[in-house]
Amino acid sequence: MNTRMRNISLYGGIAFVALFLSQLIGYWVNSSIEINSSMEINSFIHFTHIRNYGGIFGMGQGMGWLFGLISITLLIAVSAYLWIGKNIYRYEYICFGFIVGGGASNILDRLVYGSVIDFIDIQHIPYWNYIFNTADVMVHVGIWPMLLFSFLFNPSEKA
Repeated sequence: MNTRMRNISLYGGIAFVALFLSQLIGYWVNSSIEINSSMEINSFIHFTHIRNYGGIFGMGQGMGWLFGLISITLLIAVSAYLWIGKNIYRYEYICFGFIVGGGASNILDRLVYGSVIDFIDIQHIPYWNYIFNTADVMVHVGIWPMLLFSFLFNPSEKA
């Protein structure tokens, strides 16, 4: 198996694991914590089961279909980029695996439940009142290293 196919397999494996874990944890939250109720893990973290019918930070409530459509388009574009792109770094396959797995999990939530299951509720942070889910964490696990690596490892083109 050549390097490109190993990297594609790595990407697919990471995406599948991120999707599977996010769905498994979301299923547990959905079946264990009533909607609009909380379970205190400690004074800093609560699991508060809510439903997001919109997009990021709850914007566009009732327009989940639009965010789902945008997400599907982006996931297809990322996969096509990794499949046909030239000179792709290994870290891109890894980071995009987390991003696509998390994004796919939120899309699957919308298809199965009609909304995204959010539950991670961080307390005692000034001006922070957002609740998010494992899939969102997976997306961030992919995005932030991707940004860091792209600044550190990609040589800049001089005009």
